[in-house]
Amino acid sequence: MFTSFSTALSALDAHSTAIDVVGNNLANLNTPGFKKSVVAFHDLVTQSLGAGLGETQVGFGVGRPITLRQFSQGAIRSSSGPLDAAIQGDGFLIVKNASGALLYTRGGHLQVDKDGNLMTATGERLQGWTRSGGVLDTNGPVGDIAIPVGTLKEPVESTRFSFDLNLDAGATAGPPPDTFTTSIEVFDSLGVSHVVTVTFTKSATPNQWDYAVTVPDSDLSAPFTPVAGTVTFDSSGRLTDPPPGGPFPTISITGLLSGADDMDLTWEFYDGATPRLTQFAQPSAVAANAQDGSPAAQLVRIGLANGGAVLAQYSNGQQEVVAQLAMAAIRNPESLIAVGQNNFQLSARSALPAVGMPGTGGRGTIIGGAVEASTVDIAEEFTNLIVFQRGYQANTRVVTTVDELSQETINLKR
Repeated sequence: MFTSFSTALSALDAHSTAIDVVGNNLANLNTPGFKKSVVAFHDLVTQSLGAGLGETQVGFGVGRPITLRQFSQGAIRSSSGPLDAAIQGDGFLIVKNASGALLYTRGGHLQVDKDGNLMTATGERLQGWTRSGGVLDTNGPVGDIAIPVGTLKEPVESTRFSFDLNLDAGATAGPPPDTFTTSIEVFDSLGVSHVVTVTFTKSATPNQWDYAVTVPDSDLSAPFTPVAGTVTFDSSGRLTDPPPGGPFPTISITGLLSGADDMDLTWEFYDGATPRLTQFAQPSAVAANAQDGSPAAQLVRIGLANGGAVLAQYSNGQQEVVAQLAMAAIRNPESLIAVGQNNFQLSARSALPAVGMPGTGGRGTIIGGAVEASTVDIAEEFTNLIVFQRGYQANTRVVTTVDELSQETINLKR
């Protein structure tokens, strides 16, 4: 009978632990990426009474519950954070703490520190691949992700330009002849902008237009000599001269007052084999234009795209991928040890992580501008709380009953 004390006390200890687990789950109801834990009870060894053949078996109570963390998928919720990340599927983001230890997390609130390192909300550095020398190599080892905060993007000198336009087939050679003028902004090696103007004049020859390319003399140390030529169309309004193979005019701009290098601009008349210029019975108009240069630009914003690509947006409107988040797949995530701050570390029972790109090798995908909600179900946890509370109360009654029986037994000798 007196073993009932230890049996009931073991139950009180077990239910107390279970209530602690429920309390921790409820405390992290709104923790992004949190995975709830469940308790697994197990009984202790039993004793056989009587002849020892198992006719009467009495247990010694319940052991300390085993906690199991359930890595089920949490709900994906949109957020306003440009660097927020949610994992859909299996896997973890890889982070490094202040002591240099690798940890794993599904918490998605990311930020950039003063040195440009991409970090979690609690200060761990994200691991992945950073663009270096204009190349993003995702086949190399992972490392700290460094964002080029405060850097100036170098200008790119323009080398070619194009117009997608139609010249009115109903235009006349005059006098005065019909004309159409358009222009495009190009950039020199210092990032200074210059305007290249093209004027088309209807020729007396059917289906032919003359053109002249000019640059403002105020940009040059000497007056610019216009680059002249003709374009010819067939009876269907398709460009025939210059032909797809060229030659195409080159506009040489020398003596720039900005001090930049001389420029050689190639006018591209074709997109592959498709002419960019047409002559149909519609008003002369430009549909699109393009050039390959850009001015110097400041980094103004960092964002996270789907797939874990870190995008940098510059003041000239351009965007480029400057880094890529890495992900780790662990075959038995239940063996991980929670170390706080939404992070986990490997245990002796954990499989080695497989590191790679999101969406490959069984790894889940990363959704930008979103966070993964906690997997805690408040209704389920309150139900568990009531069940464990009733279990605790029931075992306190066992202690009280055994105490009363003990008193009765002691009173027998009086």
